[in-house]
Amino acid sequence: MAAARRRLKPGMDTPAPESVTDLAALAGKPFDLLWALENRLRAARLDIAAGQTQSWTGLAFRLRDRWLVAPRDEVREVIALPRMTAVPGAQAWLLGIANVRGGLLPVTDLGQMLGQPRQPDHREQRVLVYNSDRVPAGLLVDEVAGYRQFAPSDQRHELARGTGEVEPYLLGAFSREGRTWLALSMHKLVRSTAFTAAGA
Repeated sequence: MAAARRRLKPGMDTPAPESVTDLAALAGKPFDLLWALENRLRAARLDIAAGQTQSWTGLAFRLRDRWLVAPRDEVREVIALPRMTAVPGAQAWLLGIANVRGGLLPVTDLGQMLGQPRQPDHREQRVLVYNSDRVPAGLLVDEVAGYRQFAPSDQRHELARGTGEVEPYLLGAFSREGRTWLALSMHKLVRSTAFTAAGA
């Protein structure tokens, strides 16, 4: 497929930490310390219910019959499905490794990783590139619909419960335009045990 792509600039909204970490306790663990510092810097992600921000913006995408939004600062860019080289012995949902402007990008079929059947390739599919210099990751989704902005009154976090395999990676949910939007954290996803076991 064509290598057309769209650059996305990180916004001012940043994600909340998964937990509060005592940084002093991580003095001898530089990798864990970097993660903890990154989490601290992302302290305002989705806490609009507390009135800290007036709105929250995410990139909307479709995964099978669900609509989701990813925090805009977690998506570096959106690209068409690139040519890939298969990884022997990897999980079926790890589609392969792509060369994207000289860098290697592992591409995961997000739907398949979450227990859904693999879909035939189609022209609306896109790959969301995770915004990290240390963890290269691309997530194949069925369609991208641009940015959506949500107000505090749109929050319906109870809609995130009972959503199956995707639930551990959710920040919450919104209801707008007569549709439920699940807020997916790419940050949580790529740090999960399931994701890091791609080569198993």
